[in-house]
Amino acid sequence: MFFTRTNRRVLPLISLATKALYSTHIVGDKPVLVRDFIHSALYHPLHGYFSQKSRSVGVLPNTIRFNQLQGRKAYMKYLDNIYKQSDISWFTPVEIFKPWYAHAIAEAIMRTANFSVPLKIYEIGGGSGTCAKGIMDYIMLNAPPKVYNSMTYTSVEISPSLAEVQKETVAEVRSHIPKFRVECRDASDRSGWGDVEQQPCWVIMLEVLDNLPHDVVYSENQNSPWMEVWVERQHDRETLNELYKPLQDSLVTRCVEIMDLDKTKTTQSAAVSTLKSIWSKVYPKPRRCWLPTGCLKLLDVLHEVLPKMSLIASDFSYLPDVKIAGERAPLVSTKKEGISTDYQDYMEAKGDADIFFPTDFWLLERIDHYCSGWLKLQDDNSSKKGKKRRTITLETSAFMEEFGLPTKTRTKDGYNPLLDDFKNTKFYLSVPTHNTK
Repeated sequence: MFFTRTNRRVLPLISLATKALYSTHIVGDKPVLVRDFIHSALYHPLHGYFSQKSRSVGVLPNTIRFNQLQGRKAYMKYLDNIYKQSDISWFTPVEIFKPWYAHAIAEAIMRTANFSVPLKIYEIGGGSGTCAKGIMDYIMLNAPPKVYNSMTYTSVEISPSLAEVQKETVAEVRSHIPKFRVECRDASDRSGWGDVEQQPCWVIMLEVLDNLPHDVVYSENQNSPWMEVWVERQHDRETLNELYKPLQDSLVTRCVEIMDLDKTKTTQSAAVSTLKSIWSKVYPKPRRCWLPTGCLKLLDVLHEVLPKMSLIASDFSYLPDVKIAGERAPLVSTKKEGISTDYQDYMEAKGDADIFFPTDFWLLERIDHYCSGWLKLQDDNSSKKGKKRRTITLETSAFMEEFGLPTKTRTKDGYNPLLDDFKNTKFYLSVPTHNTK
């Protein structure tokens, strides 16, 4: 079973005429890059999805007692009832499987953390605060008292409404309060971080990468150069269309180079190049590719301000039923009165829709190595030596079996939704080393 972010029931698509309701909110008189369009659609203070919907991410009142459910059918019925009873767009895995999901992350941190210095944890996009509370609970109960007493947990949250929810959630345990703080800002904005943190720390990102803005590049055929895609208003002022320009944006250009690094290093014979050129003319095939430029920008900043960070990220590796064209294309989904509706065009998003992407974990690892300074692009002649990182990508089931307590999420007949249903999600772990070779 594939996991998606909504309790999905797909209905006929909303009319394109609704574009008139929002085009002036996102795209003004000048074209914008696709990532800027997506950022506004999700995070604009007045019109963005996460700004408007304080209840876009839900909080379950009680822990689900999986051991008391008979099996998959009973579990799905239980979830369906929860969604029907609330106006929640979706419940995160850390919420559905609380506290066990967060406890597994805390255990992964405890196994490798350097306790000779105070434990510092940063969470990007803390959602409802359930992860923060779960991790702090686990460390309070299982780590030496000095570790808990000296720890700090900082949530960097762009949504003011979610930031308030996080404070309330963590404050349920009084001793957590002085150790926890929320900084309401964009984590990818360097100016918000202040001085470089030289001490080891941990960064947690759960279902963050999928909501980071992406760009699109387009090519007419297999041999044509990539063009960056912009969004502009048409002359009728009510509809939007795409505009193609030669690569000029630095984030887009660097992302393309990182993605194509292996290809550029491979020397092709003249005969092969000629054959490819002929083939592309006979069978021209347009190419369209979504680039995680938001991820590149965020990791650029994190590696600069937290050079000794260890990273734990979890996200979708694949999304089913995607209607939008292009490699790594997103799902654009809205939910009204408990019913999910998918859009066929990302430009239909008008602040009422979640836009979320699959994560290419191979490309994530390359971006991570690039931002750490270890992986160099061809035209990078800087003398700066980066440190190679130790990285591993694990299926969610493998991560939970290694660090968690899978028996806690198992039903009576042996079905375990945490291990059985999350086939399209993975964990990425990245820790620094002293190796510069």
